[in-house]
Amino acid sequence: MTSTFPDTSISTDRLVLRPFEEADVPALVEMMNDESVTAWTAAAHPYTTRDAGAWISALAPAERAEGRGIVFAVTEFLTQRLVGSMHLRNTDWRCLSTQAGYVTAPWARGEGYASETLNAVAQWLFRDQKFERIELRTAAGNTAAQQVAQKAGCISEGVLRNAGMVRTRGDDGSWTDTRTDLIVWSLLPEDLDGMAEHMADMGGYAVYPDWN
Repeated sequence: MTSTFPDTSISTDRLVLRPFEEADVPALVEMMNDESVTAWTAAAHPYTTRDAGAWISALAPAERAEGRGIVFAVTEFLTQRLVGSMHLRNTDWRCLSTQAGYVTAPWARGEGYASETLNAVAQWLFRDQKFERIELRTAAGNTAAQQVAQKAGCISEGVLRNAGMVRTRGDDGSWTDTRTDLIVWSLLPEDLDGMAEHMADMGGYAVYPDWN
């Protein structure tokens, strides 16, 4: 029997992490067409309404149903506006480890939302799901993603040389795939001690199972 994450939502004082919904399509399309997202992710470009609909209705739910991981839409608690997304993937249920990736909407950057999201997900994984490792991989040139990892308390473990792809934009506006080194980061349960004070300042986190 395949292990799966529960259908759940996670909240902090400022954020709600929940499954994507059909109403998120316009905001998701806008976020995924941002130049930084195009440069640092493998998302389709241009990212269309059809891409967003397929992600929300089929691809993201399949990540959880098939045991590969789970996808959260990250929204502001007060406004319900889409802040970003958190994707846990390549989950190893024997080793109780998973790989985290995050995207933040352009308007929400610089507010600490990504590190707050990663902290809340780490607490949920380690304390509620009894996981033992979270791994992140950031492109060597993606300093924003590296700052999020550092702020969340991740430990840099080394470099995977020439192991990833990013996109660079030419003078004519076209995008070209380019190889890059990947920096590997990790969080372990014992690293939660360093996160506890940070989460306490934000009111901790709460989990709501069987999200509807």
